[in-house]
Amino acid sequence: MEHAFRNPPVLWRHHEPRAHYDIIVVGGGLHGLSTAYHLASEHGLTNVAVVERSWLGNGNAVRNTTIIRSNYLREESMPLYEFCVQRWEQWPEELGPEILFDQRSLLTLAHSQAEAAAAQRVVYANRMAGIDADWVTREDLPRLCPILDISDAPRYPVYGAALQPRGGIARHDAVVFHLARACDAAGIHLLQGCAVTGFLRSGNRVTGVRTTRGDIGAGRVGLVGAGRTPLLARLAGLDIPVQSYPLQALVSDIHEPFLPCVALSGRLHMYVSQAHKGELVMGAARDPYRSYAQRGSSHILEQQLQAAMELYPIMARAHLLRVWAGTVDVSPDAAPIIGATPLDGLFLNCGWGTGGFKATPGSGVVFAHTLATGTPHPLSIAFGLERFTTGALVDEHGAAGVAH
Repeated sequence: MEHAFRNPPVLWRHHEPRAHYDIIVVGGGLHGLSTAYHLASEHGLTNVAVVERSWLGNGNAVRNTTIIRSNYLREESMPLYEFCVQRWEQWPEELGPEILFDQRSLLTLAHSQAEAAAAQRVVYANRMAGIDADWVTREDLPRLCPILDISDAPRYPVYGAALQPRGGIARHDAVVFHLARACDAAGIHLLQGCAVTGFLRSGNRVTGVRTTRGDIGAGRVGLVGAGRTPLLARLAGLDIPVQSYPLQALVSDIHEPFLPCVALSGRLHMYVSQAHKGELVMGAARDPYRSYAQRGSSHILEQQLQAAMELYPIMARAHLLRVWAGTVDVSPDAAPIIGATPLDGLFLNCGWGTGGFKATPGSGVVFAHTLATGTPHPLSIAFGLERFTTGALVDEHGAAGVAH
């Protein structure tokens, strides 16, 4: 009997650049593709190009730990990230179940009384905002995470954990493929191997981009380059308050399922989930130095593995398969920058730090709205570039876990 599902012969087409597009999205990662997808699906705009210097998804899109959550603290952040989770819940039907969105729950561990109090504060704030959240005592943790050592043996014993039942993971590469296919089906041009080398200007207005495949005009240009956004902005003469760092992660060999949740330790900068195939996917701390390299430092990985084996002794049986680093873009207040720049026609979507993957659907919605209308989306008003001169910062340092 012939199998009902067949892979398409072509995932997406390769076009020659047009002379002019209504909108150019610079960056072919998850946020750029999500922006283009929502420009078509929500605003009916298809004279759009996604310009990518390499291949689609070559950056953080496939160099992350795929964690999805909305348990932030600030009143500006909570509704934005909760909207992102809600969009994740809709995406399997929109894009296809192959993205493997799995709401297996997320635990944020506390290793002291002070951390427990801070975590409970976030739980109560989330509940008041209508976001699912619970506090789990140390005695109840084995029910949710059987492999966790809740004794006093680890250097940092576990005092309890904040639980977000709707947190989880998804398959990042499948999201890239499905977004790209949806963009291509809508008529959007996906221009790979097309590096931006400068910007076309008319006075204070950006009118297009200079690329390795020629000059391309545009009505509006959105920079969605994650860790490389400061380099792109500099080509336009802008010095934006974003710094880029390598953020490290690793994956183990394949094991039978034994970790039913996502577990995160902010104190130890170690977070782990088990992928659908059985690998352990672990995230570590970011490197202390600024860099655009997609590799990290061995001492960070050593600390991560030590923490993993103390908290989850069974992991001593796992074998390291590969390591990598994503280039994360960090703003001074650990919150994204979404909106206009001092140059007319040029817009930014960056500064997500390690919150990028989880924000993919909502980021695309709000930035597509901005590019289509020239005005901020209600969920992104607080995240404009001007807050760094007005002082109206969105300080998520204390609530973002290991993020910054």
